[in-house]
Amino acid sequence: MIGGPVSQLDPLGPVTIGAREIYDQLLATDRKVDGIRGEVAQVAQAHGEIAKDMTDHEARIRNLERGRWPLPSLAALVSVVSVVLAVLAFMQKGT
Repeated sequence: MIGGPVSQLDPLGPVTIGAREIYDQLLATDRKVDGIRGEVAQVAQAHGEIAKDMTDHEARIRNLERGRWPLPSLAALVSVVSVVLAVLAFMQKGT
């Protein structure tokens, strides 16, 4: 082996990592964490806006549903009236 045998106490062997390399990696990691923090803040803000939109849409749907319930009742009433008028017209023709 070049440089002699690797001791059991030094698992990296001839590789040395200095304080500068560790510091540079720490700064790079810090920048990445700051970037992720900003992205998480954007996602949280978007989630809040989506929640507001969902609440608004739910209110609109409920309002539309409340306004639609008379339509089937009105249709049934019109059909009953038309049947009554048809029966009356038929009875008047027959006499």
